[in-house]
Amino acid sequence: MGMTDKQFNSYIRFILSALKDMLGEADPEKKEAKAQELLDNLQATLED
Repeated sequence: MGMTDKQFNSYIRFILSALKDMLGEADPEKKEAKAQELLDNLQATLED
């Protein structure tokens, strides 16, 4: 089953929000943790 355009747009918004949150982080360790979490979530999505 594929995604609708609305579902895809929502998914992109999720990624943009996570990236903005990560880039706004001043603490390098927290930034790294947020980046790793985003990478892990994206990888898990590919494996589903």
